[in-house]
Amino acid sequence: MRRRAAYVLPAVALATAVVVAWELYVDLGGVDPFLLPAPHSVAGELWNSGGYLWQNFTVTAEEVLLGLALSLAVGFVAAVVIHLSPLARRAIYPHAVGSQAVPIAVFAPMLAFWWGFGIFPKLVVIALICFFPIVVTTVDALAAVDPEQLDLMRTLDAPRLRAFRLAELPSALPGALSGARIALAVGVIGAYIAESQTPTSGTYTGLGREINADLASDSTARAYAAALVLFLFAIACFYSLGLVERRLAPWTRRHRGELH
Repeated sequence: MRRRAAYVLPAVALATAVVVAWELYVDLGGVDPFLLPAPHSVAGELWNSGGYLWQNFTVTAEEVLLGLALSLAVGFVAAVVIHLSPLARRAIYPHAVGSQAVPIAVFAPMLAFWWGFGIFPKLVVIALICFFPIVVTTVDALAAVDPEQLDLMRTLDAPRLRAFRLAELPSALPGALSGARIALAVGVIGAYIAESQTPTSGTYTGLGREINADLASDSTARAYAAALVLFLFAIACFYSLGLVERRLAPWTRRHRGELH
């Protein structure tokens, strides 16, 4: 318990200091509350609009988790193909890098034309944004396998696929999960972009579109409340994936200075 408190305390202390400074800055006239609402106004919106924000949050959370799962599956397969085939590496890697530079707004209308106004176009946008870090970390993890393990497999005349399954795959799994944790940070932003750029329908359309609507209607405090929900969601997902990594890859013991 004390060890967990020692991990939590610095983050809580920093958050408290930021909130206090933010409150004083607004209350003392440092900025127009219309541009930067005070923390007590944001907290009030969290309380008063909690149900509405929650309904929109569930939409965004589903998009982020499903989009991340899609990018993890596709990215892991792509990384394996790149690792096993030098030709595939030369063919796929440049396009994976270039995909990160294409503005989503360019092809978002095309995605809606292909797949309508449902959730799938948004998942594609999120997956495209999350895809690259997963591929890079997995390829690097596959390349970092101990050469002596592979030499031992060759000495035992193990087939290539068996060597991959017994030596390289266990090495790649932590890398893929680390890539997923990195992708989460951009995945939440990806959901915001997806909701902003792709047409949608329904009563609850996600926090991304809600933030834009609140900013347009001068409901700045509720927009900040929605952003705070996304902030906390990203933190929760990041550490949850850390627990998943410990379950799926218990042979790794990394000291990241995180909550465990």
